[in-house]
Amino acid sequence: MGHMSDGARPPLTTRIMIGLNAVLAAIDGDRPLVLCTKAKGDKGLWGLPYGPFDPVRQRTFELGLRDFVAEQTRMRLGYVEQLYTFGDKGREAPSAVFEGGGAEDRIVSVGYLALAPGAEPVAMENTAWRNWYDHFPWEDWRDGEPRILSERIIPALQNWVDDAESPAEQRNRRDRVVLAFGYEESGWEEERTLDRYELLYEAGIVTEAEQDGLGETLPFQIVEAPMISDHRRILATAIGRLRGKLRYRPIIFEMMPPAFTLLDLQRSVEAIIGFPLHKQNFRRGIDNSGLVVKTGNVSAETGGRPAAMFRFDRSRVTGKAAQDRTIKGLTLPRLRQSPNAKLRAS
Repeated sequence: MGHMSDGARPPLTTRIMIGLNAVLAAIDGDRPLVLCTKAKGDKGLWGLPYGPFDPVRQRTFELGLRDFVAEQTRMRLGYVEQLYTFGDKGREAPSAVFEGGGAEDRIVSVGYLALAPGAEPVAMENTAWRNWYDHFPWEDWRDGEPRILSERIIPALQNWVDDAESPAEQRNRRDRVVLAFGYEESGWEEERTLDRYELLYEAGIVTEAEQDGLGETLPFQIVEAPMISDHRRILATAIGRLRGKLRYRPIIFEMMPPAFTLLDLQRSVEAIIGFPLHKQNFRRGIDNSGLVVKTGNVSAETGGRPAAMFRFDRSRVTGKAAQDRTIKGLTLPRLRQSPNAKLRAS
C-alpha cells in the first residue's frame, strides 16, 4: 500500500479566512443604535459592517477594520476595542462568504466594539442606524416587562424544558432559563444578553436557529429582525460587553456629546442597560464620581426650568491624575421590576 513521504501533507480542502466585524454603537435620545449594512444576496436582512482582513495591505486587524468601515459606510471610527473571536463551525452562511471564497471555506471573524458620540447621517445606500432593540425586543425593560417575554418566549422555553429527554435534563434546562432570564430569586442581569440569545438559539426559537436547521420541532420561531449569518450573536456580545463596562469604566462618555445635561446622561445609560434608573440616586452617584463638571451654560430644552450643562472631565482618566486613583464607572441604581411570566417547576 502506498504511503506519503516524510513531511508530506494531504491537500487542504478547507481554507481559513479571517474576517472583521464592527459593532458601531451610538445613542440618539433614548434609542441605542447600531450601524448596519445590507449587502446584495442577503435576502433583505441587515448585518454588521464586515470584510476580509488583507495581511498584505493591512498592518493590524484594527487598521483593517477602520479601512473597510470607512469604505462601506463613510464613517470614521473613534473609540475601538476588540470584542471576541467568532469561529464556530457552521457560521459561514452564504452571506458571510467573501468574494473569492468557497462553500468549504472556514470563516473566523474578529469582532470589534466601536462607540460614536452621535449617530451621524449615513451617506451610502443600504447603510442605516438601527435601534438594537429591534433585534432584541426582550431586552428593553424601560416600560416594564416586554410583552414578547410573557406571550411568546417563556411559553416557547417552557415547551423546550418539557421536551427534555429526562427529569435531570428538564431540571438543567429550567435552571438555565431561570438564571438567564432572571426569574425567581436570581433577578434579571442586563449583562447576560448573550446568554439569553444563546439559550434561545439552542432551544430553536430564534430565526437563525431555524436557518441552521435547529428550530424545526417547535411550533413557532421568534422572528423579530434576524440578521445575516451570526451577526445577531455578535451584536448580543457587544451589548453585554457595553452594559457590563458601564459600572467599572466611564465608557458612556465616549457616546455623549461635548456638553449634556444630567437627564441626557441618565437617559443614555437607561437606553443601553434597558432599565429605568432611580433619578436622585443616579445623580448622587454622578456627583460622588467627580467625572463631570459644569460648563457654566444651561439648556432650555428640558421643557421646564433651565438645566445645567456638564462635560466629561477627561483629566480624571488620563495622565498623572489617573495613576493616583482607581478609575471607576457609574453607579447604576436600577428601579427593580418583577417579571409577570412564570416558568413551571419541573
